[in-house]
Amino acid sequence: MTVEYILLLIAVFFIGLKFFIEAPKDAFKGSGPRLAMRVEKQLLTGQGFQSPDSTQDWKPEP
Repeated sequence: MTVEYILLLIAVFFIGLKFFIEAPKDAFKGSGPRLAMRVEKQLLTGQGFQSPDSTQDWKPEP
């Protein structure tokens, strides 16, 4: 009976390991084209950019 539990534990471990390896890879593969489309749109429209002579004032949190 112990052997069956150990084999079941090993099987569950490897299935979980496969999920944790494959899931982020699939997510990044699917989100890459969307991110590229957003970057290209911002480059075309000039949205989100500041002029070179303006500076960013960083203020400490209150």
